[in-house]
Amino acid sequence: MTSDDRLSTIGDSEATPAGGRTAVVTMRDVARATGVSQSTVSRVLSGAPTAVPIAEQTRERVLAAARGLGYRPNPLARGLRGMRTMLLGVIVRDITDPFFASAVEAASIEASRRGYNIVLGHAHARADEAIALWRVLEARHCDAILLLGDMSDQPRLIEDLRNAHIPVVALWQGSRSDGIPSVSVDNRAGITAVLDHLVTLGHQRIGFIAGRRLGDIQEREEAYVDYLAPRSGAPPGYRQYASNDPTGGGQALAAMLELPEPPTAVIASTDVLAIGVLHEAHERGIRVPEDLSVTGFDDIPLAAFTVPALTTVRMPVREMVATAVRIVIDEDRALARTTPPLEPALVVRASTQPFRAGT
Repeated sequence: MTSDDRLSTIGDSEATPAGGRTAVVTMRDVARATGVSQSTVSRVLSGAPTAVPIAEQTRERVLAAARGLGYRPNPLARGLRGMRTMLLGVIVRDITDPFFASAVEAASIEASRRGYNIVLGHAHARADEAIALWRVLEARHCDAILLLGDMSDQPRLIEDLRNAHIPVVALWQGSRSDGIPSVSVDNRAGITAVLDHLVTLGHQRIGFIAGRRLGDIQEREEAYVDYLAPRSGAPPGYRQYASNDPTGGGQALAAMLELPEPPTAVIASTDVLAIGVLHEAHERGIRVPEDLSVTGFDDIPLAAFTVPALTTVRMPVREMVATAVRIVIDEDRALARTTPPLEPALVVRASTQPFRAGT
């Protein structure tokens, strides 16, 4: 059996016969239908150059038979030949986070524009899942990998990806380098814009709720601390840490409300946390924004439909993903080195208003 023969036996295509069972259409089937050798079929379907030219009539007969039988190349077989598989691996830190759901959609759209499909893996802060996915990707199923979210708490995965033989780019892991090219957002600019907005509205007691202190979230917290430092800083209890979900946001606000002087405005490091803040405020009869101004970060689709609509920082998701896909698919290493953090934008909605004395 030749190398081409071995590759052709790796499930190239699936068809459904009348009996309802799934059958695999292989190069052997195409060869049988056309009366040519399997190696000839392999060379025609792969488009590989040949020392002996293949007659155009033979080539057309093979292509017509392949179409008629429903043959489709298997990405694994293509990878073993050293060809592009047209698959883009996407490892997501937490697919349950609405922000990353939007990021995956953006990656899928951008990949599709280039003729790629995506292979999706969900890390969710569990190294065993992420590493299991990496073993699949390592088998050359994918041409490149995008990491969505900070994976710095999974050093084994990061080390493997750092030494990968295919391009890897990370997004939303913060601007600190871990040896993997990254596309990041200017978190400091985003938080500064929020604070400028609240201070202009007259707020001085401003709290901050952080999710897990990784990458982007840590940078947002640092920007908050640095901004308030010349203004006497934030009182004890004004910084709260919570799980990145609505429950965590509600619990953080509850803790702040127990302080002798609760904040008049709260910045949540993500929109998911901010939604929890809005819910907790409603449950306690606290009016937003009359009694408490609330802001988020990310501008997930739900942010415009909360009650009241959430003031937040819009992440340049599509621009970031398009840049990352260009880096990994075009292998544009110069772009990876020269792309600065992209600018977010403040979106002012109904959840903030000027501070009123006596609140």
